[in-house]
Amino acid sequence: MRCCSALVGRLRRAAPPVLRPPSCPACPPCAAAGPASTPQPAAKPLQAARWSDLPGWNDDDLAAAWPAFLQSCRALAKRPQWPQWQAVCDEARGLNGAATAGIRRFFESRFQPWLLTNPDATTSGLITGYYEPLLHGARTRAKPFLQPVLGVPPDLLNIDLGAVLPDLKNMRLRGRLQGNRVVPYFSRAEITAHEKDYLDRVLLYVDDPVELFFLQVQGSGRVRLPDGQTVRLAYADQNGHPYQSIGRVLVDRGELSLEQASMAGIKQWARANPGRVNDLLNANPSYVFFREQPINGSDGPSGALGVALTPERSIAVDPRYAPLGAPVFLSTSQPDSTTPLRRLVLAQDTGGAIRGVVRADLFWGFGAQAGNQAGRMKQQGQMWVLLPPGAAPK
Repeated sequence: MRCCSALVGRLRRAAPPVLRPPSCPACPPCAAAGPASTPQPAAKPLQAARWSDLPGWNDDDLAAAWPAFLQSCRALAKRPQWPQWQAVCDEARGLNGAATAGIRRFFESRFQPWLLTNPDATTSGLITGYYEPLLHGARTRAKPFLQPVLGVPPDLLNIDLGAVLPDLKNMRLRGRLQGNRVVPYFSRAEITAHEKDYLDRVLLYVDDPVELFFLQVQGSGRVRLPDGQTVRLAYADQNGHPYQSIGRVLVDRGELSLEQASMAGIKQWARANPGRVNDLLNANPSYVFFREQPINGSDGPSGALGVALTPERSIAVDPRYAPLGAPVFLSTSQPDSTTPLRRLVLAQDTGGAIRGVVRADLFWGFGAQAGNQAGRMKQQGQMWVLLPPGAAPK
């Protein structure tokens, strides 16, 4: 589950109701419009493009994206079924340390850009941001550390549907056994109401239920312990229930305006309404489980590709349309701004809220400043996937 801005992004993507005015003499009857038009087939998600189509391609410091690209190659090298990637990654390793001009020639000679295109043939989509937060916690439960962070429970089933039906590739079913039937796993409200059943799965206790909720939204984070040690928590699994924006809930209840329903606004509401926080959080049935992960220097958390994320150069995507590991040229704008943000990034992560062809979540890094950028990012943008010849999905 990724996407800090999904809290508000889902609100802004919601289409307003269609208001139909009453009939009037100036409006011809519908029948006069003629027969209904034939529905147009959905546009292909990948449209061949030229390098000159990528705005700002010649201005980006590609050397800043090179370490992230080599990280992708580490993962792609383990997939012998993709020989096109093997060749370009072997060549890339020989170019390590090259300047931006040499890297640009490498991509232009070894890759083909493809414009990601929505089913309705539009090419713009939502670009949000996420980050790695810092929480405060302890190994044992004692005030103020009362909120358990859970590892994966043993009764949670995670079924790869693509292994049963190839048409269901990249789709998974989560549930639990009830007798000889698979039924939905417990919701957030059910899990939190029966915490005593999960005592053997507790990794840590943290001091704030809202911060823990946002940790689950981000998918990974760090926890500082009383002795000064810091541990990293990484996404391990999810209960299978759909994500519900609590910002949307507060807006629907009339508690906050759309403009107030940011991460900061939700935290402010929680401080003013401590007795209602659990009810609000349980309005989202989704629940994320974690695992501990080593912190290796300044490396970011591991994404869905299995490599460390690079701040401002890694994105989460919908892997049905943008292959994990692939370079992506992103053209959008800075958070809450019209200042262009155009750069090469790598598709190295996924997220429960990241669904659709032109859709990305930019990883901003660790800490409060990264959180500020991620929380404000709800921009429109375009995306070009760069693929070796012959690697484009059919």
